[in-house]
Amino acid sequence: QVQVVDSGGGSVQPGGSLRLSCAASGSGFSTYMMNWYRQAPGKQRELVAGITREGVTNYVESVKGRFTISRDNAKNTVYLQMNSLKFEDTAVYYCNAEVSLRWGTRTYWGQGTQVTVSA
Repeated sequence: QVQVVDSGGGSVQPGGSLRLSCAASGSGFSTYMMNWYRQAPGKQRELVAGITREGVTNYVESVKGRFTISRDNAKNTVYLQMNSLKFEDTAVYYCNAEVSLRWGTRTYWGQGTQVTVSA
């Protein structure tokens, strides 16, 4: 089992910044695909950003140029730097880890951290 703990959420004004952190257990962390998802009330959960073991990143179009995902394998931690925050970024953000096994891929989720953007 892999434990995933996300943190760093809070309340910010539009245009502000916030950095989320995600710590995942396991000596194999450097091989995990790591992702940030978010879910706003009444909306489906969406993939916000992902980063591969090679460091290749991807983002949902709405956050490109504003959010940056990164990883520090020495600390078993992934970050989501969020700049120029907008009201529509308000959501619960969830970190997940995709662990490759012999038979396939298993996904582990953090508990979620609330991000609120308001004036």
